[in-house]
Amino acid sequence: MEIRKVQVTGGSSYIITLPKEWTKSLNIKKNDQLGLITQPNGTLLVTTEITGRQVQITKEFDVDNTTEPTCIYRCLIGAYIAGYTIIKIKSAKKMPLFVRTNVREFTDVTIGQEVVEETDTSIIIKDLLNPVEMPFNNTIQRMYIIVKNMHEDAISALKNGNKMLAEDVISRDNDVDRLHWLIARQYNMILRNANLAENMGVTLGMATNYLLISRIVERIGDHAVIIAKNVLNLIDKDIDKKIIDTVISTGNFALQIFKKSMESFLKEDIKASNENIESVKKLAPLYEEINTLALPQKGIMVISVGYIIESIGRTGEYAGDLSEVVINYLIGGKN
Repeated sequence: MEIRKVQVTGGSSYIITLPKEWTKSLNIKKNDQLGLITQPNGTLLVTTEITGRQVQITKEFDVDNTTEPTCIYRCLIGAYIAGYTIIKIKSAKKMPLFVRTNVREFTDVTIGQEVVEETDTSIIIKDLLNPVEMPFNNTIQRMYIIVKNMHEDAISALKNGNKMLAEDVISRDNDVDRLHWLIARQYNMILRNANLAENMGVTLGMATNYLLISRIVERIGDHAVIIAKNVLNLIDKDIDKKIIDTVISTGNFALQIFKKSMESFLKEDIKASNENIESVKKLAPLYEEINTLALPQKGIMVISVGYIIESIGRTGEYAGDLSEVVINYLIGGKN
């Protein structure tokens, strides 16, 4: 840390000199303008980014030595989440077909990514989304609605033996993933550009809690998919109706905990969050009852019921974790 003395000029203006090495590294010259942003902890951020425009950062991939199709796809997702705004893919020879296929899949599952230039040996992907147009709070609420409906429909598919509904639940997982990746991306972009946080109306602490909430909601979505996949194994099977009824009631109870967790977040209600955490304990006896009922079942039925009840349990536990994050967010992280 460099220590600088504050000087006063004209009787009212406070002046502090800038480190020489820092000004040289950013090519700052006389009469250049700098932005000053007051942080929630009282510190002052000095930045050269004063236009409010998105900072453009580029990531390049050379695919000449890449033979594994999934590798380039994972690298593209990694670059997207890291916050790169331009992704360049190049090859010394004609671009392999699997790379072009992976690029198409990548632009399909991400938000705002489009191919803006393409030749036989190169592809350039650019981010066309203004992060300010996708506020964290709106994205979280959209994730919640999708995941809540996934869970409700997975339980409904079990109740009514609806194969198409269970399969639809599984397909919706991609929508949850792309929203979670967007929040992770925006969080990393804020780490690089404090102006973006100000433009989005959030602090770093708020962005961190949004990321934590997003991750929990995404995991609850994953368990809705597990429930739906195992419901497919039980459709048209001769399974005890009492088991089905108990699984449905337990699933609905776990869903209520999830709903209340999100409501306490949206309403900023610490008391409700705390009560919700306590309600998670009530799930344990219900698991034991279902496990006892399922023991006489055979083969795939007992295994699938086990997976379903485990995922219902994880849904309730994650909902409790969500309430804990909400309390932390409201007490400290929000500021």
